[in-house]
Amino acid sequence: MCYTFGDRVYRTCVYTSTTIDAAVFVDNPFAVSFRDCTNRTGIVTCTAVDAFVRNRISQDVHLPLVYLPDIIYWVENIIGKKKSLEERFCRQPFFIPLLCRKGFPEMHHVVLEKTSEYSRVELRNAMTRLLAPLGGMAAFVHPGERVLLKPNLLSAKTPDAAVTTHPEVVRAVIELVREAGAIPFVGDSPGIGKLQRVAEKCGILQVLVETGTELVEFTESVQVDGPGLFKRFELAKPYFEADRVINLPKLKTHGMMTMTCAVKNLFGAVVGAGKIAWHLRAGEDRELFAQMLLEIYQLRKPDLNIVDAITAMEGDGPSGGDPRQVGLLIAGVNAVAVDVVAAEVLGISKKYLYLERVAEKLALPGVERSSIHVSGYLVGEARIQDFKLPPLSDVQFGLPRFLSRHIRHYFTAYPFPIPKKCKLCGICRDACPPGAIEFRDDSLVIDYQRCIRCFCCRELCPEHALGVREGRLLRIIKKYI
Repeated sequence: MCYTFGDRVYRTCVYTSTTIDAAVFVDNPFAVSFRDCTNRTGIVTCTAVDAFVRNRISQDVHLPLVYLPDIIYWVENIIGKKKSLEERFCRQPFFIPLLCRKGFPEMHHVVLEKTSEYSRVELRNAMTRLLAPLGGMAAFVHPGERVLLKPNLLSAKTPDAAVTTHPEVVRAVIELVREAGAIPFVGDSPGIGKLQRVAEKCGILQVLVETGTELVEFTESVQVDGPGLFKRFELAKPYFEADRVINLPKLKTHGMMTMTCAVKNLFGAVVGAGKIAWHLRAGEDRELFAQMLLEIYQLRKPDLNIVDAITAMEGDGPSGGDPRQVGLLIAGVNAVAVDVVAAEVLGISKKYLYLERVAEKLALPGVERSSIHVSGYLVGEARIQDFKLPPLSDVQFGLPRFLSRHIRHYFTAYPFPIPKKCKLCGICRDACPPGAIEFRDDSLVIDYQRCIRCFCCRELCPEHALGVREGRLLRIIKKYI
């Protein structure tokens, strides 16, 4: 189990165990009380230790905990059974309280749970198993609180298209929130279309009707001061007014950010046309756009992130890619850490992950892999082979702005219309942040001098009538990257 103090999640412990063959006396202020956790035969029982830890927490005592892998050598020497130590651990969690040493890193707990389908019963059981190592849903929500569930509701697509968070994932979370005594509601601001229509098409509206859950469209915004480079944001009022926020992203590729998961899903807190404005302001530079996303995340961090990665999207994401069976649910408190683990599962190199690279520059908690503890399913066993990424879209490598603007057509990928698929609906034209798309003589035309390569047009096109073409120098450079 993982215990949380404020917004910090400390490493708990261990392998899993019912007993250890010797009493372990920890050299810290709690040592005397810890001796009370041993039974008459000198065996430390996990039930007693867990009760001890819970009692300390109920008294608001700041009790850091660590995972045994960090002190394994210390414990092995005390017990004196190096070869048989791991064999003596069984199924129930066993905890060792330990006073944090100076400089000991803050840890972030991410849980992987294997499940292969969206059937209601199986998914509900998997969700319960997923949250158990984090303390269960009751560790995150409390009776009477209004809890916003923020799924990915990009556009009106059916669940099997893997564009939006699956409705059964939303149902399972609604049920667990209600069981904890809280009041769930679902909210988002779709990239295209009205929320009611999008929710109906993707199956979430039916779940909300069946469970009696409110659907709230993000239309009203509040101004908040930015935490860094960007000085002011306008974000959805329900997002800030909710007592708790549970982030429910869909794991997908993304033409601009390479991958969209927990952090990127929070861009949905930007109301309506505000997304276009941010693409125009920061979308020309992917690292700048990533920093904007990370600053939105820091303004209102979700209390819990649960990723729908049972069926992910590979290739031409986030809307035109192919469904890919991954068979996982991923959960964690720190959205950056969740993204790091998700990328590791998909086998995506950090050099393609703008969010992770910028988070590293900003030294955000959770970006260092060594600070993340993964439990449940092993990452190595969960890793997906040959996961298809979107086309590499930008290798300008920090060229001066005055130079990159003149030659970027050769160094970048860019959208191009597919006339046979295009129905001239105007969605791409209206969504284009710099207004680089227009209709001429019953055909779609893109002004590449104005195009900022944000690929909003491709993301929102319902007919997938925009392809990606690579610049000449980009094609050459890709051979050596």
